[in-house]
Amino acid sequence: MKEEALKQAAQLDEQDQLATFRTQFYFPQRNGKDCIYLCGNSLGLQPKITKDFVNEELKKWEESGVEGHFTGNRPWVNYHKNSKSALSKLIGAHEHEVVAMNNLTTNLHLALASFYRPKGKRTKILIERGAFPSDFYAVHSRIHVSGFDPVDNLVELNPADGSDYLSTEEIVSKIKELDDELALVMFPGIQYYTGQLFEIQKITEAAHAVGAYAGFDLAHAAGNVPLKLHDCKVDFAVWCTYKYLNSGPGGVGGLFVHEKHGENREIPRLSGWWGHNAESRFKMDNEINPIPTVDGWQLSNVNILSHASHLASLKIFDHAGINNLRAKSLKLTDFMESLIESSEILAKEIRIITPRNHHERGAQLSLYLLNYGKSVFEFLIKKGVILDWREPNVIRVAPVPLYNSFTDAVNFISILEEAIINER
Repeated sequence: MKEEALKQAAQLDEQDQLATFRTQFYFPQRNGKDCIYLCGNSLGLQPKITKDFVNEELKKWEESGVEGHFTGNRPWVNYHKNSKSALSKLIGAHEHEVVAMNNLTTNLHLALASFYRPKGKRTKILIERGAFPSDFYAVHSRIHVSGFDPVDNLVELNPADGSDYLSTEEIVSKIKELDDELALVMFPGIQYYTGQLFEIQKITEAAHAVGAYAGFDLAHAAGNVPLKLHDCKVDFAVWCTYKYLNSGPGGVGGLFVHEKHGENREIPRLSGWWGHNAESRFKMDNEINPIPTVDGWQLSNVNILSHASHLASLKIFDHAGINNLRAKSLKLTDFMESLIESSEILAKEIRIITPRNHHERGAQLSLYLLNYGKSVFEFLIKKGVILDWREPNVIRVAPVPLYNSFTDAVNFISILEEAIINER
């Protein structure tokens, strides 16, 4: 079987117009050769051009000191503007609706301060059961500091039929049920555990229909799937850049705020100096005059070295194109899924909990081990396959279209079969 699969993979790799992007990344070495890296949903690989972007700013710092804020190809004082064009394409927004700053959870807290405004009976936030912990902590604490009890006001939605993921119909139905008690719907773009891609537009429309705001955590969606936040009329969204966006560990985060809110000076926000009108910022007059765009949510100047790393990766995305990446991603997950299902060993031992409809998932397959535990994962790591383990009993596999190949998929499946045989 492996020989036939490798032959098919080689043909698919030959036809892949994005195949050369693989050569633009560094792969960790295992046993004297490139590892099979399937962990881009946790930390993306380092682009080879990252060093050039970071070293450029280190050199400027060395030679210019503080004057680097106003000199060179990318003056530091406006450095955040360099990523807006690429981000707007990836997020599906106008440039004045996106900004790279802080980190994901900091940006989420800033957004919640503006968009969770409990009043009267409208005090509840709706999230999915099993939300990523940082999202849960953020909304829980926001409810608490707003003077309300999270036990009564944080609604966690579970699949009614005990299935692995929530249907859009269930989410919309719950929104309608909560009606005028609902202040905010806060969902991920892609669920980190199952890999489910949520229907952002339908969720947003349902939230707005009952008078609530709609916000999204795009940690697993940004750089993974095409997005249309402006057209969907999403109120706000946050994301990190170290996963599919390959911007380095703890890299700069991102924030989207729809232009209708940026222009609304009445909307409350936690203010910072860098969100103040740039034309008068250095007058130091302490007159609060927020920029009428998402930039008005900025607190302070950009972490230049982190942002330089981000720009390096965005340059690659501009060349590849998110729609091209999505097309390959669908083929990759389909191919890997077919290999699992056609394997006599794996078909009996693994349940794929990611949606089978490939349009309902990102670049991820979550494999639930029916009979064996973390020792299978540890075997894979020893054999040079880097991926992600999540309790209980799930191996998250992320075939990233920028740098993973169809041959990677075959070799991974072969080692996974070996791991199961070893357990037996």
